[in-house]
Amino acid sequence: MADLSTALAAIDAANAADPTLEDGKPAALLYGERMTAELTALYPDASEVLQIASRGQHIERWLLPRKDYPEGKAGYYAWRKEQGRRHGERVAGIMADAGYDAEAQTRVGVLLRKEGIKKDDEVQALEDVICFTFIRWYLQGFAATRSDDDLAKIVAKTARKMSAEARARALQEFPMPDALAVSFTG
Repeated sequence: MADLSTALAAIDAANAADPTLEDGKPAALLYGERMTAELTALYPDASEVLQIASRGQHIERWLLPRKDYPEGKAGYYAWRKEQGRRHGERVAGIMADAGYDAEAQTRVGVLLRKEGIKKDDEVQALEDVICFTFIRWYLQGFAATRSDDDLAKIVAKTARKMSAEARARALQEFPMPDALAVSFTG
């Protein structure tokens, strides 16, 4: 029988090995906890597969550093695609160990690779959770290191990834200057 708590605990155990600390915790572990909190707020009736995908979104991400790929967009996209593949494979293995069937294991890979974004409700829900986590916990840090133009581009790209409902909710939850808020109204 499949056990959600076993799967989540295994993801947390894997992410507890992250050598990078944030707020005194392994960064990947903290990120997974933040993803779960955002998922619970946005989609309280999320399926177990979506709950697992949210928690495992960055599982062991530090094992494949961005610096191992070429600079620029092509290198970034190649790195991101490989991360999605690795995350899907790793989380599917954890799900197998926790008693989930092959269909659920395949489905979590679809979610973590973001296959069908804007078409698949669960893939879109995961993307909305990712964006909310970024805005709530990481955008301020990015803003401090980016020009106003770069920040506006980052916010616009984030908004484009979100569903219309999530964009509307983001405007309600996050105070933004008009120059950034405009990305969420279109």
